[in-house]
Amino acid sequence: MEAQEFNEILQEKTKKIDRIIQSFLPEEKGYQKTVAEAMNYSITVGGKRLRPMLMEETFRYCGGIEEELPLLEPFMAAIEFIHTYSLVHDDLPAMDNDEYRRGKKTTWRVYGETMGILAGDGLLNYAFETALQAFELCCGTDREYYTTVSYPQYNVQQLSKAMAILARKAGIYGMIGGQTADIEAERQEGILGKEQLLFIHEHKTAALIQAAMMIGAAVAGVTEEERLGQIEKCAYNIGIAFQIQDDILDVVGDSEELGKTVGSDAQNHKQTYVTINGLEQSRRDVKDLTEEAIVILDSFGGENAFLKELLLSLVHRRK
Repeated sequence: MEAQEFNEILQEKTKKIDRIIQSFLPEEKGYQKTVAEAMNYSITVGGKRLRPMLMEETFRYCGGIEEELPLLEPFMAAIEFIHTYSLVHDDLPAMDNDEYRRGKKTTWRVYGETMGILAGDGLLNYAFETALQAFELCCGTDREYYTTVSYPQYNVQQLSKAMAILARKAGIYGMIGGQTADIEAERQEGILGKEQLLFIHEHKTAALIQAAMMIGAAVAGVTEEERLGQIEKCAYNIGIAFQIQDDILDVVGDSEELGKTVGSDAQNHKQTYVTINGLEQSRRDVKDLTEEAIVILDSFGGENAFLKELLLSLVHRRK
């Protein structure tokens, strides 16, 4: 796939995902209006929409049919809400103390630290409320929007599997566990071990990428543990490579292009994959992890040229 064609498709798909996410945003009214505004600000300031895009493309790659795509859409929005809440909390003074993200003021800088905490809490809870709408759609509901479609042949256990994946990968055995290990590592004296660092990257960064691809596969009908395990491993490689590339960009990237402060890891005396393994080794590991991920994906025998290009673009990105 040529670069121009890929970029055109990417832009169109990103716009489509933005429309899906917009359709699930909470209303800004009532006594809880301010927290809803802060939540929506956090979501609408931008983003690559990587995780919902990976979810949809894996769904298609694993044989998901167009008619059942509406069952996936609540999960697509939900995972973006969870990813965004983690960024909102990461930016807080108690965590990374960042004032800008994607070139705009962070949520806590706009709405205050307290409302930043509540906005993150709200997004996490609202994510699960949103994902559960897939069950309403599948099993029937009084909502006018959903009365025109039904899925009599769909196995609701696929949605249950998807929900279980979402909960685990976002929780203490996933992203929150990784965040915990990362915070404690910052206070640790001496150099981090490779196993410890990979645990942090696997759980803090790769977990939601794994969730995205595994949910896409599960909703498409892939529920066998062995096959889901292959998707999980593929996503693990991509997630680790993605995080290493992020560490690389923090050293060699451009602040204006990235939309955030470059060198913040060094300023915070934070140990990263690059500080421990060096720049050249880090670049080699990104290449090796990515190549293995593509081999795993090819073993499924599906067809999705865009998905492969998307994975490659993520780990070789400049911003």
